[in-house]
Amino acid sequence: MTGKIVAVCTSGKKGMRKKNIGEGMLVPDHGLEGDAHAGEWHRQVSLLALESIKEMRAKGLDVNPGDFAENLTTEGLVLVNLPVGTKLRIGTEALGEVTQIGKVCHNKCAIYYQAGDCVMPREGIFIKVLKGGPVKVGDIVELA
Repeated sequence: MTGKIVAVCTSGKKGMRKKNIGEGMLVPDHGLEGDAHAGEWHRQVSLLALESIKEMRAKGLDVNPGDFAENLTTEGLVLVNLPVGTKLRIGTEALGEVTQIGKVCHNKCAIYYQAGDCVMPREGIFIKVLKGGPVKVGDIVELA
């Protein structure tokens, strides 16, 4: 299974939409450099499929990559079907391991109120960065 990165997104605060910066650096055991969610925990980098965003658009929402606070927007991989423990090669150097599928949202965050719905709790995945490296739009994401 192979997909590609269509957006690399960061934000300075948690719970906010992220901005596509086009490229970034994945840091081992930390996450995407400069992102509010990076740190020494199991949800260092979030991924969401463009296909999920398109589903929200089909419901009438005006949403784009980064609007659900995902770090990496991918296309061509069914992320939600990857089991915890799956290793992903990202770009030319980075390696990540799936640590969580979806998440529980106890409160409706700013994204929910801005977008009208949030697909991230249902279809987003989270990884821990095992090996760092640069990532950019167009890079391949594949099972390692």
